[in-house]
Amino acid sequence: MSRAVDGTRRKDHRKKILKLAKGYWGRRHSNYKTAKDAVAKALSYAYRDRRDKKGDFRRLWIARINAACRPLGVTYSRLIAGLAKANISINRKALSNLAIEDAEAFKAVVLKAQDALGA
Repeated sequence: MSRAVDGTRRKDHRKKILKLAKGYWGRRHSNYKTAKDAVAKALSYAYRDRRDKKGDFRRLWIARINAACRPLGVTYSRLIAGLAKANISINRKALSNLAIEDAEAFKAVVLKAQDALGA
């Protein structure tokens, strides 16, 4: 009896890998051997970067808050310390959006923080 070498399970697995490699440059999108490595690397980067994205956004929010509060005469670290002393709990994302969308409200928050610091 003849032996099946190229069964559907194997073919389906290869098709799945090549489908994931769609759009890759050069042989990486058509050659299974190279596509397999490229897809493994891409999936590991995607996993890692989903976690890194949270820190990236936090850094962005902090930079925006710092840029918005400096013209008002306070640094980011002093602002956060003042908010903590004033028992104002607002997260950095909301504070950043406030600085962008409603400058007057942000200014009021900064003044509350400054009052709590005794500045």
